[in-house]
Amino acid sequence: MKVIFLKDVKGKGKKGELKDVPDGYARNYLLKNNLAVEANKGNMKSLEKKQESEERQAEEELKQAEKMKEELENKTIELTAKAGEGGRLFGGVTNKQIAEQLKKDNYKIDKRKIELKEPIRALGYTNVNVKVHPKVTAVIKVHVKEA
Repeated sequence: MKVIFLKDVKGKGKKGELKDVPDGYARNYLLKNNLAVEANKGNMKSLEKKQESEERQAEEELKQAEKMKEELENKTIELTAKAGEGGRLFGGVTNKQIAEQLKKDNYKIDKRKIELKEPIRALGYTNVNVKVHPKVTAVIKVHVKEA
């Protein structure tokens, strides 16, 4: 029997997948527990429509991410920190501080999306990668000034 999976079933199929499974397994387990529906014409049409809407939504998210990337790359994040001799900072500027500054500038970016291998420990400009979307990465300028 051909079924369309409504949820992920370990070892059998993923959500939205169309697969041929034994009749008894389909009737007694998958259909009964609402894990799948029978693949008839009506259910196939609804699956196609659902996939189309998901694709459109994914494209829209990608466009928004591209727009945000351009905005971020034209912006410079200004941070202040206490510094000693030679421009060395006491402590460092972390991705959390950068995320908080971005939040103040009305950009909602999680600190885990800011790729900073180690804290910034010197005054001046530093380029930092920000993952805006799984396919889009922006490079922002962070300017650290002395407090």
